[in-house]
Amino acid sequence: MLLLANKEAWPGFPTTVQMLREGAVSLDAMVAGISKVESEAKVRSVGYGGWPNMIGDMELDAAVMDGNTREVGTVGAVPNTLPVARLAHEVMKRLPHVMLTGNGARRFASEIGFAEDDVLFEDSKRVWWERLEKELSPEELAKFPNIPLAPLSRAITDPERVRDTTVFLSADAGRGIHAATSTSGWAWKYPGRLGDSPIPGAGFYADSRYGAAACTHTGEMTMRCSTARTVVLALKLGYSLSDAVKLAVEELQELASGFLAGVVIHAVDAKGNHEVVNFRCEGEIRYWLWEDTMSEPELRAAKSA
Repeated sequence: MLLLANKEAWPGFPTTVQMLREGAVSLDAMVAGISKVESEAKVRSVGYGGWPNMIGDMELDAAVMDGNTREVGTVGAVPNTLPVARLAHEVMKRLPHVMLTGNGARRFASEIGFAEDDVLFEDSKRVWWERLEKELSPEELAKFPNIPLAPLSRAITDPERVRDTTVFLSADAGRGIHAATSTSGWAWKYPGRLGDSPIPGAGFYADSRYGAAACTHTGEMTMRCSTARTVVLALKLGYSLSDAVKLAVEELQELASGFLAGVVIHAVDAKGNHEVVNFRCEGEIRYWLWEDTMSEPELRAAKSA
């Protein structure tokens, strides 16, 4: 048994490990772990600790994928809802659809008993408004948000440059290979923007016959390249895990226009191997690993592409 997650998964990784040790269903265990990440204000890229969109609203994205059946549940740009990975799991279990977005996702959440949550952390609200005061004239501030927002989408960027997602991948010969994601998305994003985290094949993909992959950081790139699906398809075609990730990185390298930055690929295969590769992200990238032969999870350094 193997569990892999990015560094920011620290509030919930031990919960998922313990549940897996006790025999829990893998997706249930990962969603329970992600729920703790979503509630932790110190994690500035997911849930309550994340950053709002351009007009100060929190829009959260999440997804789950069962690698045994390839069933998927995803939600995007969800308002007033903190446990969005759990909501995505309910979409998969209760609806014939794969994805719900925006107010429709919130309606479904209310129908099945989810509370309406105040998701915007007070400090995030303060930083958001102070940045707007630096960028906008008094006249624009007086009219805000009824002003053109597109020019601001390039002027304002993530204040902490986290651009991250929480991703969990589990692999077990008996239980299969599965994926779960959650994020608050790009800080100061244009309202309604979806990243790769809720997009099957871009930000995540799982097939128990071959493996799984999930991506963090620049979703605008992985959506263009279907990065997670590329890794799993290469495994299906007989590539080693290392070569499958290398192929996905090569496709990212081929992009020459549009918004370009860094991507981190997390991947596992059906043989029990794992790879975490940093493509152009600044600084050291680390990730959590636990195998059932280990007494405690380990924080390890990713490879550089």
